[in-house]
Amino acid sequence: MGGDTARLLDLSRLVSRLGRPAFTGVDRVEAAYLRRFLAEDVPLFALVRSSFGYTVFDRVGVERLAARLFGETQWGKPDLLTKAFMKPGSGRRGPESDLRRLAIARTGRRLLSATLARHLPANTTWVNVGHSNLVYSVFDAVHALPGGRAVVMVHDTIPLDHPDWQRTGTVESFEARMRQVAGKADLVLHTADATRRTNEAQFQRFGRVPKGTTAHLGIERPQPDKTKIPDGVHQNRPYFVALGTIEPRKNHALLLDLWADLALDLPSGDVPQLYLVGARGWNNNAVFARLDADPAHVHELGPLCDGATAALIQGAQALLMPSLVEGFGLPPGEALALGAPVIATDLPVYREVFGNNIVYLNPDHLYLWKQSITKASQLPRSDRAQTGSLPTWDEHFNIALNCL
Repeated sequence: MGGDTARLLDLSRLVSRLGRPAFTGVDRVEAAYLRRFLAEDVPLFALVRSSFGYTVFDRVGVERLAARLFGETQWGKPDLLTKAFMKPGSGRRGPESDLRRLAIARTGRRLLSATLARHLPANTTWVNVGHSNLVYSVFDAVHALPGGRAVVMVHDTIPLDHPDWQRTGTVESFEARMRQVAGKADLVLHTADATRRTNEAQFQRFGRVPKGTTAHLGIERPQPDKTKIPDGVHQNRPYFVALGTIEPRKNHALLLDLWADLALDLPSGDVPQLYLVGARGWNNNAVFARLDADPAHVHELGPLCDGATAALIQGAQALLMPSLVEGFGLPPGEALALGAPVIATDLPVYREVFGNNIVYLNPDHLYLWKQSITKASQLPRSDRAQTGSLPTWDEHFNIALNCL
């Protein structure tokens, strides 16, 4: 991306997630791009698809929007439009009002091309890293600009690779977005070679494989905040943490089987605690029923704020990730950055990104998981091995931005 090339960063994902207790992995990536683009001396704009159409921001608007997204400035008061058409208590009235206050332009889908042409310079590159707003109207509006280009990060195609694990209707909508990427993206950013192979297999099925490059995501050390840990967490006893939405591919059933075995084999006072962090997902009724039965030594905490999650993982004997498939793996990376061991399924993407920093296990071998967790529960925290190097955002952007 040359010095005169403008960047149009899509922030639809971050805005749509307002009111959630913590950023997801994809949210963190969009936030990292926002911070990086603001730090560089290049023409910068942003695009947000809101409840009332599209909003376009110049650099000043992006700076003010970022301050609100990162909690540095409070959102403004609801305006008349949001009071008339949005329900109170949703937490979105103020943000939706500020989108219009801060924007240099507002438009609907049909006039998006004309609006971008009026406000953006030639050679603008639309950068979308959030899997949101991947619709033909935006691709076409960007390509209508002289020299306009569309660069999209595809984190994974898990909904297409494993449709049986998804919510009803989500596979079709995800496929529609990926078909737009396959047909119209000028460049696809992949987060690992392992996921690039599956992504491009899907693009091949759609009839076109866009030019692509691989850049591992950066791993940042989260800031732990012990004051945010919920009451009832026994930090003075050995415990493990499993982090992620409780959905089929996360394989929580393995951990429930394992803790049921531990409860039978060990005295109650010797069984380590298991804390599940993450919201309940979908297509997982059998696991939900087991959790509702209040299994011994297993505690479902739901979603926590970033500070609480980081503090909980930092004090754990290990983070457990028995996932059957992953697109990248920010939670294991952040656990390693905190100095916490990680025991995880032997996935190609984990091997590629984290090398020998993780204890790898087959998801079907309950005995090996039980053996590893028993051993880890007895290991003093002072005996933890040092983590090797982890990917950084500077390394990511050195690759990604040079390819734009």
